[in-house]
Amino acid sequence: MGVEFITFAVIGILIVAAANAVGPKLAVAPALILVPLGVAISFLPVVSAIEVDPEWILVGVLPPLLYSAAVSMPTMDFRRDFTAISGLSVVLVVLSAVVLGFILSALIPGVNIATGIALGAIISPTDAVATAMVKKLGAPSRVVAVLEGESLLNDATALVLLRASVAAMAGGISFGGVALNFVWAVVAAVVVGLVVGGVNLWARARIANSTVNTAISFTVPYVAYLPAEHLGASGLVAAVAAGLVTGRGAAKYLKPRHRVSDTENWRTVELLLEGGVFFLMGLELWGLLGHVREEHESATVALWVGLAALLVTLVVRAVFVGPLVYALSRSARRGENIKPRLQDLGERLTPTDGEPVALPKRKLFGRKAVDGDELHSPEQVARFSSRVNRKLADIDYYLSAPLGRKEGALVVWAGMRGVVTVAAAQTLPGDTASRSLLVLTAFTVAAASLLIQGGTLPWFMRALRLPDTSSEQESERDRLHLEMRGSAQRAIAESGVLDSIPGLRERLGAYMKTAEHEDDEEHHLTPIARANFIKARLTMIEGQRTELLQLRDEGVYSASVLTHELAVLDAEEISLRMRTEND
Repeated sequence: MGVEFITFAVIGILIVAAANAVGPKLAVAPALILVPLGVAISFLPVVSAIEVDPEWILVGVLPPLLYSAAVSMPTMDFRRDFTAISGLSVVLVVLSAVVLGFILSALIPGVNIATGIALGAIISPTDAVATAMVKKLGAPSRVVAVLEGESLLNDATALVLLRASVAAMAGGISFGGVALNFVWAVVAAVVVGLVVGGVNLWARARIANSTVNTAISFTVPYVAYLPAEHLGASGLVAAVAAGLVTGRGAAKYLKPRHRVSDTENWRTVELLLEGGVFFLMGLELWGLLGHVREEHESATVALWVGLAALLVTLVVRAVFVGPLVYALSRSARRGENIKPRLQDLGERLTPTDGEPVALPKRKLFGRKAVDGDELHSPEQVARFSSRVNRKLADIDYYLSAPLGRKEGALVVWAGMRGVVTVAAAQTLPGDTASRSLLVLTAFTVAAASLLIQGGTLPWFMRALRLPDTSSEQESERDRLHLEMRGSAQRAIAESGVLDSIPGLRERLGAYMKTAEHEDDEEHHLTPIARANFIKARLTMIEGQRTELLQLRDEGVYSASVLTHELAVLDAEEISLRMRTEND
């Protein structure tokens, strides 16, 4: 058994690796290769029916995948689009489940409303792995942020609703109980996730070995998931919260070498888990068909019901996204109207040399004004200024990356179902009426969603003719690069290193002008001069990183540009420290 399992695992890894190597060359997402391939293999006579315990997916695979996605997701984007994310991941899931519940109970004989809602809850959430296709196709960054945020949270909503529906099938829960369970599942999970994420950063900041550090990171999603589930909360939300905390604090608390190690190793984990679950999804089809044939003689009903359910989910999603996009557009226009007032306030919040600043007695963003001025300390002014800058940056973000009709259409079509739907369906109790038919229906929805929506997504994006923002990002990178040069100069000037080491000022001046020739110039330095030169550059990098984190908090630049610049600084610091270790 052990040898067979290892053999199958090795073959599976090679198939996943091959799909990820071939997919980009064929301009096809690896999932669209792995699912049909798994289906084809499942029909081979030499392959017996495969059935995977759903707990392996829901407990073993999903927490690390959602945690990894949360670590990679900029918290700034998550905060800015939380209205859309929460609406899609909570309200839309509940709405879709209820609508599907009534329709499925009418289409499938013997299925009552509670069972229909249970299947609706299984079908409703989009898949985080499937959503990754949109990002790889170059969708607008705001659309990607909304879809990623939705997929991080909607699984938890769906699973809580599924539990409630299963309890209702047994006659053991009320509407009030469902609401209380949901609130507890989310609030307790967020608390657990925040604590685990904070402890994770605190502990790993004190570990010097990168390998050990990364090994510990593999346990974090489970350390968050397991206690949350023990408390009756959502382990998936806890894993997501821990990931968001880790992603936000990593640049501040973890060494660059550790962050790079985490990134590379987690990419490998993601590739294997994502590919593996899609491959398994295809392999399970033959077994599902066998169960349906035993109970219903034909699987045709599941096919048509699944396609109808997919159509309903798309219609409900479109009906929900339309008003949501309109509301977000109105909110952006309101922000544009108050922008001049905020800019005027920002000009008054100019830093002073320790002198108090007189500001009107009014709430910063309130409507009710009070006569007279009030003195504020420089520290208070700095906090006010940061809040104003953040609000202005948010307004600029909403105006520069609007969610219009085209973006809304992409949000609707890119909401694909995936392996979570199949795994959740298999958790239905064994005595559920027409259970095998319901499971196959869920599989049909997931497979059809991936193949139809995922297969046509590149064409759909081209047909929308979305605006190209590459030139804006290039301009943004140039502006940030200039700002980083200024912060490097300030950091080295404030350190006093230039005045304490003869000739260092000239060398650093030449480096700042022509950084690409730095290696040739450094090669001719004496060991002591080289050590001083590297020390000065590390001081500059530290100043630049501090400035980057401040800019991230204010949201002045887009998350992608800030992430790229931070990666450049990390790579340079790692290179410099390796040289000092080798000398």
